[in-house]
Amino acid sequence: MAWQNNTAEICGLTGGVPELSHISRNVEYYTLPVITERLSGAVDRVNIIASSALIKNLPREVQRVSVKGELRSFNNRSGSGNRLLLYIYAHELTDGSGCTEDINYVSITGTICKEPTWRRTPMGREICDLMLAVNRRYGRSDYLPCIAWGKNAELAGSWQQGKLISLTGRFQSRKYIKIEDGVGVEKTAYEVSVTEFIEPVKAAD
Repeated sequence: MAWQNNTAEICGLTGGVPELSHISRNVEYYTLPVITERLSGAVDRVNIIASSALIKNLPREVQRVSVKGELRSFNNRSGSGNRLLLYIYAHELTDGSGCTEDINYVSITGTICKEPTWRRTPMGREICDLMLAVNRRYGRSDYLPCIAWGKNAELAGSWQQGKLISLTGRFQSRKYIKIEDGVGVEKTAYEVSVTEFIEPVKAAD
């Protein structure tokens, strides 16, 4: 079961075939891209990681999947690609043919682990970048980049490192251009686009 401080649900088109990601404690884990469409018509292509047991339960020609799990991060030390990789770790993975509309929902509670970065776009829209440390079991944490817009950005820009916050949003992919050796290279950022900030529920004494 996922912790209440980190839940993710997605239902969308499969963007490829499962590929072996890694083996842990004699269990094979596979990466599967999932594509969801936003209300604007833009699409997000994000990865899930699921055990071989979950993958084997899918129909052979599955076109849509439904996933419930938690959002996780992984430090990429290979020297290529993004340094911080984000994915949904699947607790449940089923045929999504009965899901008539795309779903992309994340709910997390975590601590701001670096100072928020507030800025304004050339079009005058407010944006704020946040990095949340979200606790897992056994003393581990996931570091999840989040982006807030408009009034949410204004609010987030007033916060400081160390503040505990809760939010709901969407796990999104975003293309951008990075200059490397004088040449523009297209990259993909993965982050949580904030829909709403929620007052965290404090544990009872």
